[in-house]
Amino acid sequence: MAVTVGRPEHVVDAPLNTPVVFASTYVGAHDTSTAEIGYGRYGNPTWQALEQAIGALEGGRAITYASGMAAAHAVLELVPTAGVIVIPDNCYLGVAEAIDRRAARYGWQVRQVNVADTAEILAAADRADVVWIESPTNPTIEVADLPTLGKNLSAGSLFVVDNTFATPMLQRPLESGADIVLHSATKLLSGHSDVVLGAIVTRVDDTQTFEGLDAMRRSFGASPGPMEAYLALRGLRTLPLRLARAQASAQVLAERLAAHESVKRVRYPGLLSDPSHDVARRTMSGFGSLIAIDLADAATADAFVDGCSLWVFATSLGGVESTLERRRRWKSELQSVPEGLVRLSVGIEHVEDLWSDLAQALDHL
Repeated sequence: MAVTVGRPEHVVDAPLNTPVVFASTYVGAHDTSTAEIGYGRYGNPTWQALEQAIGALEGGRAITYASGMAAAHAVLELVPTAGVIVIPDNCYLGVAEAIDRRAARYGWQVRQVNVADTAEILAAADRADVVWIESPTNPTIEVADLPTLGKNLSAGSLFVVDNTFATPMLQRPLESGADIVLHSATKLLSGHSDVVLGAIVTRVDDTQTFEGLDAMRRSFGASPGPMEAYLALRGLRTLPLRLARAQASAQVLAERLAAHESVKRVRYPGLLSDPSHDVARRTMSGFGSLIAIDLADAATADAFVDGCSLWVFATSLGGVESTLERRRRWKSELQSVPEGLVRLSVGIEHVEDLWSDLAQALDHL
């Protein structure tokens, strides 16, 4: 499906791919019954093709934004004044910061939960306006039991799932009862470290939520660029192949890292010893391409990162190249993240080359 969705109609001499449409202004229609884009902030054929593709993969209706955080802020606009929001105690720091700022301004009650503890989430969700789950979490790679949550959460709570790490290749949260699925399309969906984009997917029949999010994109001016949308759609075509290769390598690397004396802990749901293994095996179709390891302390982790040469020291993830980073180097990173935690995003290089680089860096600690 990733190869075929979001294509133009098969007409002789038509392009196989939706082209990049650079337009701020469109010809209008006097007839109000005629559908029209209207203005460059309201729509573009290039990002509409990307939205068709993402929506089809997730089994819903997608709308794209200028960044993952722009998409996140659009969702947060749905939380009422003095509302209650449930979030992971270990989640992406950008989202955590955005929620903290809004909570202070609008009088929100923020309830933090361990996403691996289903009972804790359900208890915290009592009378909550929004239940925001990241699974697997960034950067601690914890997995939530989405089907159980979807069956048991109150109909009055908006169930939001950040599916950036798993992608629709490994889980489709709408099928597990989610109301909204969030993506940083910058990461695995586009997959080549050259795009900044976000996406939200709603249920096909939830017109009210979709139109509300579309209205926020228009008013906030958070529209994606057509070139970025084109690149993201091109990258999306190879998502199944890229993820399959990276995931297979991640499993090998996680097993070898777990056996190394310098590594205190490996966080990867593909390991039998991982606390999230059983839930991931039951609810996902794969364990993903992200690994986190705990080393002794910050200095040790920094030395390890600096000792790698094939692995790129970078803060983003999900590209064809393998990257790694000590997350607590960011002062705004959550205090619950260990100082010595290093997040590894496995790319598509040969697994033996990746391991050789990691091993020599670990051996020199």
